[in-house]
Amino acid sequence: MSKSFVLSALVAGVIAVPAVAGETEGHVLAYDRQDNIIVLTDKSVWELPADIETPADLGHGDRVLFEFESGGDDDGITAITAMHRLAVATPEGTDGGS
Repeated sequence: MSKSFVLSALVAGVIAVPAVAGETEGHVLAYDRQDNIIVLTDKSVWELPADIETPADLGHGDRVLFEFESGGDDDGITAITAMHRLAVATPEGTDGGS
């Protein structure tokens, strides 16, 4: 093997940034069912891929968790891989106790 090939392989290995998995959660502020976009109360906007299922009754105040992949610091989120509803919002005017 040539020295330049080995050097190139080492440089490529150092430069390549692996995908990083992450997750975040928040409360739903708004949900556009037609465009499959969820806005959380922190004003972050999550455009879900068509293959991610959402509960039919997902709505304002529900707590959700998003799982995603990112390409590193500069690439931001590259894919949303899952969305889970963690809690259903308590209807206004109820105490939520048992």
